[in-house]
Amino acid sequence: MSEQRLDGGIANAGQVVRVGPHVLRPSSPYSGSIHAFLRAVKDAGFEGAPMPAGIDEDGRERLVFIDGEVPVAPYPDWSQSDTALASVARLLRGLHDAAREFDPQGLAWNDGLADPAGGTIVCHNDVELSNVVFRDGVAVALLDFEFAAPGRPVYDVAQLARLCVPIEHDFDQDRIGWQPADRQARLRLVADAYGLDRDGRAELLPAMNDALARIEAAARRSLASADPNAVAMMNQRGGIEKFDRRRRWWTARYDQFANALL
Repeated sequence: MSEQRLDGGIANAGQVVRVGPHVLRPSSPYSGSIHAFLRAVKDAGFEGAPMPAGIDEDGRERLVFIDGEVPVAPYPDWSQSDTALASVARLLRGLHDAAREFDPQGLAWNDGLADPAGGTIVCHNDVELSNVVFRDGVAVALLDFEFAAPGRPVYDVAQLARLCVPIEHDFDQDRIGWQPADRQARLRLVADAYGLDRDGRAELLPAMNDALARIEAAARRSLASADPNAVAMMNQRGGIEKFDRRRRWWTARYDQFANALL
């Protein structure tokens, strides 16, 4: 069958294709661990992730294609709705619940965006809109588990909020097509839809600090390595200066976000 290129991605941009009922993408040293995890959550009843079908002789991993809409920047209006955001948070909760019986010890994981505090639940760590499959405006599946690693579920919620509230300076939100919105209310919506309890809400903003520091460190490492895809994406999204803008924006509004979670 012919290969149909799929849009999105950074490190694997242009290398992810659909072939009939499957998606082919470059494998990594972590593919075996990720495939074991995906099979485990499927066995636990979670339907919102692609099933692995193995690794081909050419080194590409093969996963079952999930039909639906995957938004890419500039994000369409429907994907920025509160309905869409709440559905993503509920889907992430389903993943975490299904992951609780999976033992990640002894397996290799990508620590590029992993929770610096560690943990025992395998988290996605990169739930942005282009890694979510929607049907009729509701999230039905998560894609691209490349950065999956053990951590705290609240850290994964913080990464989701960072990317989908989003936690970003207005200038950089505009660059990737985010419409003006009440970001504090959207963070509260994430916490409500996911089902964070009182302790989880108290941990969310410190976890957000960890998530913001983690992605900045990862971006600086990518630029230092002169990865052409990373450099191109960074230039498209406001340059390395975006992290300074984000830090100032987040610090100035921290108390407002804290009050929104009360």
